[in-house]
Amino acid sequence: MPSRETILPPATLHFDVLIVGSGLAGLSSALLLAPNKRVAVITKRAVSEGSTGWAQGGIAAVWSKDDSFDAHIADTLVAGAGLCDLDATRRVVENAPKAIAWLQTLGVPFSEEDGQLHLTREGGHSARRIVHVTDATGAAVQRTLIEQVQKTTNITLFEQHTLVDLITTDKLGLPGKRCLGLYALDEATDQVLTFEAPQTILATGGAGKVYLFTTNPDTATGDGIAAAWRAGCRVQNMEFIQFHPTCLYHPHAKSFLISEAVRGEGGRLLLPDGTRFMPAHDARLELAPRDVVARAIDFEMKKGGFDCVYLDISHQPLSFLQEHFPNIYARCLELGIDISKQPIPVVPAAHYTCGGVLADLEGRTDIEGLYAIGETACSGLHGANRLASNSLVECMVFAQAAAQDIERCTRKPTASLPTWDESRVSDPDEMVVISHNWDELRRFMWDYVGIVRTNKRLDRAAHRIALLQSEIHEFYSNFHVTRDLLELRNLVQVADLIVRSAQARHESRGLHFSRDYPQMLEQALPTTLNPQA
Repeated sequence: MPSRETILPPATLHFDVLIVGSGLAGLSSALLLAPNKRVAVITKRAVSEGSTGWAQGGIAAVWSKDDSFDAHIADTLVAGAGLCDLDATRRVVENAPKAIAWLQTLGVPFSEEDGQLHLTREGGHSARRIVHVTDATGAAVQRTLIEQVQKTTNITLFEQHTLVDLITTDKLGLPGKRCLGLYALDEATDQVLTFEAPQTILATGGAGKVYLFTTNPDTATGDGIAAAWRAGCRVQNMEFIQFHPTCLYHPHAKSFLISEAVRGEGGRLLLPDGTRFMPAHDARLELAPRDVVARAIDFEMKKGGFDCVYLDISHQPLSFLQEHFPNIYARCLELGIDISKQPIPVVPAAHYTCGGVLADLEGRTDIEGLYAIGETACSGLHGANRLASNSLVECMVFAQAAAQDIERCTRKPTASLPTWDESRVSDPDEMVVISHNWDELRRFMWDYVGIVRTNKRLDRAAHRIALLQSEIHEFYSNFHVTRDLLELRNLVQVADLIVRSAQARHESRGLHFSRDYPQMLEQALPTTLNPQA
């Protein structure tokens, strides 16, 4: 194979729409646009490796006659601690049943009981409204969407392609503020390719890998958020990182989530001695919102010096557990834990990025032609704390909104885009520096910017981030880009945004709990950071 130096730069690839990310938001957008648009789906690993496939619980929607849109909206607003945007919340809630019906037409095999969709309940919900596929909803949804995408001729998949940066008029010294395309690293050829399109959708998911313990897959490195920030987009509410209360605590179980639905079906949280502790923390017990439960677990672990607490669902019959939680039952059994007879060891872990790129009700960002949807975006739905199972439906509703907006757009002429210039860079000879920095970042973010925060901890984190940014800038400027370097660059940028947002909030609200500001202010205001400021 010829060396990289002898390969001619690839021609620019032209599409109508570029979609970065292959989770529910990205693939839904692609399918909705494909009838009339030539779509490129760019994903940095295999198409199946996004966060969607890890979602166990389900999709929240009003389906029962005993439920209502107003009740679902009210539950979302309560969980969001005063920061949810009412218009965005209403948009998602009222369109949720249609989104699920769309998935049904594609062939998603939702669980049923007596010929009707089976509805379960999760923390923060006042009614049973979680539509699911046993305890592996995300995997079933993603599998179905991938099958549909792979047989849709107008969609081209670019797997193992990592977003390097967005190309904007501003970066090219042209008038206006518009996205023209992007650069992506092709793992197979080790070349940076140029993609051009009048519209680009960022659907890259969240940034859970900025923390040492997370329920997210390795792909969750905040790529879209960091790229949008560098391109000039505002971000909002980045301090609100949701920690899932119950991640399986076991040396051989990497990031395995114990679904919220286990508590919804009667699971009880216990100390190692068997004492039930949630009654001392909240009247809603185990069905309190995630931030409340996660802080309670964190408090009890630190108070007692415990490595974990326990979630007990053993009072339910074995047949019930095998029917409703087959994957959790099987995985725990593989690890020697019979959940029908013994409690499950659990710890909190970073789970969901509630903030993100500021986007409107059509998914539009501050830059013309650039959209952000799903966990990458801050749509206003989640406020200071995401209500369980609202995220998958948000992906579909805003995918629909963005697709409709793009259909209304007329194609605008673009400039000739430059290819990636590597003429003055070399291969890094100390990749250990990248892995060391990655580990250092995740550890101090966990220690200093976790479930409970203080001014001193945030200051320490900010100091370390500044040092890392300087090192990474040197690497990025002088060496050939790799996926590890790009991900580290993005994670450090996102960490900076999280810390700066946390420092700006002088109160405790939702997922942001500060010992220095334990009270919640009367007025709820979002935290908005502007790269132009």
